[in-house]
Amino acid sequence: MITNLHVKNLALIDEADVSFRPGLNILTGETGAGKSILLGSINLALGQKMTSDMIRSGADHALVELVFEIGNPEILQKLRDLGVDAEDGLLILSRKVQDGRSLCRLNGETCTAAKLREISSLLLDIHGQHEHQSLLYPDRQKAILDAYGKDRLEKPLARMEDAWHRWKEAQKELDAYALDERERQRELSLLEYEIKEIEEAAPCTGEDEELEKEYRRMANGRKILETLQQIHLLTGDHAAGDEVGRAVREISAVAELDEKLGPLAEGLNDIDGLLSDFNRELVSYLDSFTFSEEVFYQTEKRLDLLNNLKARYGRTLEDVLQYLEEQKRKQEKYVRFEEGRREAEEACRKAQLERDAAAEILTGLRKETAAALTEKIVEGLQELNFLAVDFEIRFDRSEQCHKDGWDEITFLISTNPGEPVRPLSRVVSGGELSRIMLAIKTILADKDSTETLLFDEIDTGVSGRTAQKVAEKMGQISRTHQVLCVTHLAQLAAMADHHFGIFKTVENGAAQTQIGELSREESVEEIARILGGAEVTETVRNNAREMKELACQHKAAAGTHK
Repeated sequence: MITNLHVKNLALIDEADVSFRPGLNILTGETGAGKSILLGSINLALGQKMTSDMIRSGADHALVELVFEIGNPEILQKLRDLGVDAEDGLLILSRKVQDGRSLCRLNGETCTAAKLREISSLLLDIHGQHEHQSLLYPDRQKAILDAYGKDRLEKPLARMEDAWHRWKEAQKELDAYALDERERQRELSLLEYEIKEIEEAAPCTGEDEELEKEYRRMANGRKILETLQQIHLLTGDHAAGDEVGRAVREISAVAELDEKLGPLAEGLNDIDGLLSDFNRELVSYLDSFTFSEEVFYQTEKRLDLLNNLKARYGRTLEDVLQYLEEQKRKQEKYVRFEEGRREAEEACRKAQLERDAAAEILTGLRKETAAALTEKIVEGLQELNFLAVDFEIRFDRSEQCHKDGWDEITFLISTNPGEPVRPLSRVVSGGELSRIMLAIKTILADKDSTETLLFDEIDTGVSGRTAQKVAEKMGQISRTHQVLCVTHLAQLAAMADHHFGIFKTVENGAAQTQIGELSREESVEEIARILGGAEVTETVRNNAREMKELACQHKAAAGTHK
């Protein structure tokens, strides 16, 4: 359940801190006081859309923090399955908007708004002002039926979905055989070409990597050989060597004529000796060096072939070989096309029979569940002041089977004696629709593991005796669930276990929304305000006080007094 809500700098709220408790938590206030803002902040903490213009004027950020205390082991396990550890049963959700960015945290750790939305359905069920309109949609009506029969229908629904997926796969396989003979031959020809190309190349996994290493080694060797051969041409016979030898002979002939030429002659002799030694070593190295142009050419050619295969059939040779196996399987399929098509037709027929059998079992169980749900809804509507109500759940067969079966569900109702039942959309008013939704919520609450239910003005369009019935029904739900409810009904406010008043004040020229839990007398005064409107007389206060006392007596008799 929700134990605390902290809101700062959101719309009209400067700062609010509210502690909610088990049972029926009622929130009331004048129109425009900010009731919807407060409950909207809960939606924001649960990951709903939040924009920077929601920040209170003059503030640089807005913050919403929501604290849950979770005692249901089933919910705790589902949270763990989602990777959420509610340590000591506590879960703190926070949302901050600043500089146009939204920051979400879950127990202090940053998370995404999508993550908050994912877990929100486990934590509470929110019924907004217009949600009852969803009752008009057949898909929603079927979901309500399945939720009511969850214990009986969960496994049949899972089997139905599994059978439907198997049928879809079988149908997909059969559709693959929808080719004319010319197209089949064209596909077969392409497959044969690709298989032949890969098999003739006969690639091996990792072969390209080894060849790349060998190619780089040989490419470097070729460069070395070409460079050394060029050097030998420059320094060997008939090149630098001859010229140095001639220079040695020339300087030796004149060195005797001038003793100063002696050192020069010796230096030139040294150069001649060094060059001769260098050329001998160079020739020796070249004689021992091996490089095959043919091997280099073959390696280069093989690499080009393998790289071409990778460019066409896969990123790696392993991918190419896998592609080859896939194409062989396709080739086999096209070779034995007629036989394969007959097998696919048989597999699809079997899958369809299994699908329809699962759907038939599901429909039967749904009809049994519908009978029980119909009885419960009629009982609940009578408790909500539908004095003469007839309710039915009609089954139709959809044009095509879906993963939840063939059934199309329609809720039919008659609220006047002698009138035939008709679809909800053609009969009920807004107030009646909200009461029907409340009756359904009450029925489903006993089967729902969600601990907290939030109602935002579900009492729209009801008054008088009906309002009292709605209040009693809300009190019934709060026996097993924490309920947060925004209301404008005095009867419902009187039924509160914990009554919170929402007020709008003006401070320093700025409007502010404030909230606080009301004492017994403050609650009576707020109920009197709802009853009396602009002027609250002592008579109205006495009426409010009596209404509060009667509500307490009713809760005590029902065992729900807090």
